[in-house]
Amino acid sequence: MPFSRGKKATATAGSKMSKVGATSTENQEEGSQVKRSSSPPHGAPKKRTAFIDITNAHKVQLSLPIKKKDAGKKATKKAAAAVSAKNQANLIKSSSVTSEGTASEREKTDTEEDRILSSSSSSSQSDASSPVEELADAAPPAVREIPAHLRKPHIPKEFDIDSESAEDTYMCAEYAKDIFDYLKQREESFVLCDYMPKQPSLNPEMRAILIDWLVEVQENFELYHETLYLAVKMTDHFLAKFPIHREMLQLVGSTAMLIASKFEERSPPCVDDFLYICDDAYKREELIAMEANILKTLSFDISIPIPYWFLRRYAKCVSAGMDTLTLARYFCEMSLMEMDLVPERGSLLAAACLLMALVTKDLGGWTPCLQFHSGYKASDLAAVVRRLYVMLLAPPDDKLRAIRNKYSHKVFFEVASLPLVNLDVLEKALVPQCDDADPSDLSQKSETE
Repeated sequence: MPFSRGKKATATAGSKMSKVGATSTENQEEGSQVKRSSSPPHGAPKKRTAFIDITNAHKVQLSLPIKKKDAGKKATKKAAAAVSAKNQANLIKSSSVTSEGTASEREKTDTEEDRILSSSSSSSQSDASSPVEELADAAPPAVREIPAHLRKPHIPKEFDIDSESAEDTYMCAEYAKDIFDYLKQREESFVLCDYMPKQPSLNPEMRAILIDWLVEVQENFELYHETLYLAVKMTDHFLAKFPIHREMLQLVGSTAMLIASKFEERSPPCVDDFLYICDDAYKREELIAMEANILKTLSFDISIPIPYWFLRRYAKCVSAGMDTLTLARYFCEMSLMEMDLVPERGSLLAAACLLMALVTKDLGGWTPCLQFHSGYKASDLAAVVRRLYVMLLAPPDDKLRAIRNKYSHKVFFEVASLPLVNLDVLEKALVPQCDDADPSDLSQKSETE
């Protein structure tokens, strides 16, 4: 063995001691180097902090002057003034003193710093204001004005119909008027015209037969009324843009009802159910292809405002009973089959139906509350009310009995069997509300009648 255990241990101990000695020597050298670095070399600028002397930060006590006495205010003023003067002096010193500066330049800078400090201390004693006091005495910033489109509309107390349901989160009382105002504005994007000239294979009678059949489908599947109205709206908008053959009309109507069911219902019927009600006249692939065609033609924008929504809102304005609301629904549902009423906006059509129901029930005419929430005067409803009256006055068609049979049931208060109101009574409910109109227009209207 080249080495013995004793010599190895001795060598190890010696090496350890040498290492310790070397470490202590290195520490001493580092300490001497640290000490030497604390004293700047000849010609170098004095060490300073970037902005202020942070070691003196504990001497500066910033507090609200309202909670201090006068002596505390003066001390705070002087401290703040001294800090600001020190900052200014440091900025001047940093701009003037460079690493190659001479001793005369440093003396000149120190003299300038002393002059600024003395002048700032004297001015702080004479000046009554300080940065802290100015900050405390400054006026609060002006409150930003809310833009006009974000302000909540002012609703007079006599027209407030939503406060009673403020606790019901499902009623959205805070946003109810905003929602219906938005829906009324959105109607302008869905205004239709008489599209039958674009459909050489169809006519208004075929459309009426289709809607009468859709009413039966809505009853058999026990769907919401909103589903029926939306299906009719989608059918009209699709036919206004896409010409079809008469043999495909039932497929369009049933597919529109399927889409509306997916949009409105919690548990919509499946595709096979709609194929069944069509007596298997169409294949599953045809119905799915028609669904894609309708959605693509309507650009997938199927949230169309329907008159049923507005009708419930208007009935709330007069606290109408369920029998009166059901009568207005009967008028509104009958209007779905009339091609002449397709161009009318849903909000206007709902208002005309409710006015006819109020007059029929002898509950008065168009109230200021209804005018406020609907945006329509009675004079705006006159033309639509007269067309509804002519529609209801016509003898019933044996082929179109679904709506009349539906509203002749006790569940719907048998409103279809109620006698039609006299035309003179209806006109009296319309004419007095037109007092604010132009007298020349009224005279022309009487001559026309």
